[in-house]
Amino acid sequence: MAQLSVPTVDYTQYSNRQLVAVPLALLAVALLVIGGWYLLTGAPANLGLEFVGGSEIRIDDPGGSAAQQIETAFSAQPDSVRQIAADDTYILTFSEGAVDTPDGGNQLSVLEQQAEAAGFSIQASSSVSPSFGANTQTIALGGVLVAFLGMSVLVFVMFRSIAPSVAVIASAFSDVVLPLAMMNLLGINLSLGTVAALLMLIGYSVDSDILLNNSILRESGDFYQSTSRAMRTGVTMTLTSIAAMAVMTLAAYLFGIQIMTAIGIVLVVGLLADLMNTYLLNVSLLRWYVNRGVKA
Repeated sequence: MAQLSVPTVDYTQYSNRQLVAVPLALLAVALLVIGGWYLLTGAPANLGLEFVGGSEIRIDDPGGSAAQQIETAFSAQPDSVRQIAADDTYILTFSEGAVDTPDGGNQLSVLEQQAEAAGFSIQASSSVSPSFGANTQTIALGGVLVAFLGMSVLVFVMFRSIAPSVAVIASAFSDVVLPLAMMNLLGINLSLGTVAALLMLIGYSVDSDILLNNSILRESGDFYQSTSRAMRTGVTMTLTSIAAMAVMTLAAYLFGIQIMTAIGIVLVVGLLADLMNTYLLNVSLLRWYVNRGVKA
């Protein structure tokens, strides 16, 4: 049975500045993307239906002509149209207020009437009010913030030193920011599913960084031996996770399961970022700490 072989990196060939250059450059670009998106939209990423409110309707396409009919069937163009090829189904989403409702009626009812008038068979429909969506958004983003702050406190309690703690926190921060920026570039909405993926990345990032920190600061061997030992375990673990997530993402895409595809992409990008940040950014900070003998 073939085993994954992790190559040994000769860190003595690179200065700390060289090691941090790529992670910090990518982090800066990601922050610019997120900042620009926030200035344009008022949110760090595209917000999904759960966060802004709106209506979703799932229709059958037995005749195979729904793609053309959808353009004229409704009084407003849907915000998104997703096709599930496996069962000839389309999922349409409309933001709240997109469709004119006579006498203050219900938007979802109007959409259902228009779909039936166009000859579509409705499989399912649902709606989220803007106030409920805003409340959900606050809770979800607050959960990410609390998780990050809790992780920061836990890391500082474990190491009781500023530099190693900052190394873990900086790496975890970048592991979340990079996939969030990629979501904007790929048009992936920030939903409850992708928020869950970001929370998973915080936990995974802390796990891999603590593995490295413990190996260097608390186990025997010099700095480079300890780093190599941590890499054999950490890189193997991360690459295995990336492979599993990539397979899941491909399967979800082929079967038209958009939420799982989005979660998979976020996790794959985040895990790749974790590899880079742990063994470039974190290693450089720890080497500086060990060589300088900082006791802060």
